Amino acid sequence: MEEHTEIIENSGGKPLTSNAIKYIATVAMLIDHIAWCFVDTSSMLGQIMHIIGRITAPIMCYFIAEGYHYTKNVKMYLLRLGIFALISWFPFVYMEYGTLAVNITDGQISLNPVQGVIYTLFLGLIALISVHNETVPKPIRGFIVLIICGLSIIGDWPLFAIVWILLFDKFHGDFKKQAIAFAASSVILIVLIFGKNLTDSLFQFGVLLALIPLYFYNGKRGKGGSFCKWFFYIFYPLHLAILGILKYNIF
Repeated sequence: MEEHTEIIENSGGKPLTSNAIKYIATVAMLIDHIAWCFVDTSSMLGQIMHIIGRITAPIMCYFIAEGYHYTKNVKMYLLRLGIFALISWFPFVYMEYGTLAVNITDGQISLNPVQGVIYTLFLGLIALISVHNETVPKPIRGFIVLIICGLSIIGDWPLFAIVWILLFDKFHGDFKKQAIAFAASSVILIVLIFGKNLTDSLFQFGVLLALIPLYFYNGKRGKGGSFCKWFFYIFYPLHLAILGILKYNIF
């Protein structure tokens, strides 16, 4: 979900471009969603697949922060996220529940408001734009961020994604501080949110594994150009739709 110009900096011999890391995140996401659809979460295989899948959201959040700093047009970036968040709403609801996001029964319209991760990333980018808007007083910026955190509740990775994006931005350019802030916030949030069922949610700590590919990020976009940029937007709703069809109509 990153959109930026080529970053010119010393890569330190690190091998992974942003496109390569996003491909890794995409494969991990697919493994995770296949597990949610077809594999018992309590099984060993289910746990392993979900641990692998945990790396995707932090990587997406990292590149939202990167994208904010390097995109040519942050408004267009935000608009694109918003459009694909809306598009993804329908297949996300179908994959999760086997129902339509919008239903009309006896003339009454009902909505299932739950949203996929692009929605949460969209909110995270709004939060970044808000905290960097120095024309707005800090207390108001803080209040806006709180509202955004509240709005994230209906999205995938609620609160987590907003906090991660803001922390990756705050320590932008210093990976050691980013890693420490990310790890500390992740542990705190996992314990607070999953505390009552922590034994059954230990796989959530797999988010910390995202630091491994991010450590090897060399600061460059890599090959692929427009294809890679659009691939990551299109793949998300497309794979949700395919998995939903397989889950409820084939298997």
